[in-house]
Amino acid sequence: MTATYAGRPIAQAPRSLVVKLLDKYFYFSMSLLIAAVVVFGFSHSIDQALLHAAVPRPILLWVHAIVFSGWVVFFIFQSALVRSGNVRVHRVTGWIGAALGAVIPILGIATAITMARFHAHRLHEKDAGSFLLVPFLDICCFTSTFWLAVYWRRKPELHRRLALIAPCALTAAAFGRIQALIQPPMLFYPCVDALILLGVARDLIVNRRVHRVYLYALAPIALAQFAVVYAVTNTPTWWVKIANAIVG
Repeated sequence: MTATYAGRPIAQAPRSLVVKLLDKYFYFSMSLLIAAVVVFGFSHSIDQALLHAAVPRPILLWVHAIVFSGWVVFFIFQSALVRSGNVRVHRVTGWIGAALGAVIPILGIATAITMARFHAHRLHEKDAGSFLLVPFLDICCFTSTFWLAVYWRRKPELHRRLALIAPCALTAAAFGRIQALIQPPMLFYPCVDALILLGVARDLIVNRRVHRVYLYALAPIALAQFAVVYAVTNTPTWWVKIANAIVG
């Protein structure tokens, strides 16, 4: 690549191999990494908690598992389309993703409430609803960033970063199930943020600056995560009353 000065071309320093690889393969690689986190995380609990549970789980949990797994596969598929240069197909099939994105918040909230009630009434666990704030926040972070990505779908620099943050937000449940590696368990949110920070690192290496999407999104997400962790670990009276009302 060259620039001009006083009408004469000036050669710019060639980009290193690392920069070229990050520029070309980062978002596709992130889709595979997110899938690996989800598979590894849920592999620790899916057998006893769903497939061969002593007490059969609600059907809604099976639907939730299928739809959310389908979302991860679709995210990889869309990233692969962009990587292979099939942007037109990516845009057309993107509306399938929009349909999934519309279903995920409703299904996620419904499943969280259903499972809280299941743990309270069928498994007789105390404070089963106190953890509801975590899936509520995850769904909120996913929904807001996902629909902003849809809105700015014709602005690639905005779209691709928001489309990365959205699925990262959903990995909290997977990280939370890797109990042997994450101690104390409430450290799953820093793991989520670490995935997003990989996008920040990519920008610093490739573009030598952080895109404004990360500047605007990370602070509110981190503050909300801190508030949720505080509420879950300290169980303030106001949240206990709300959780008990939801669980019934």
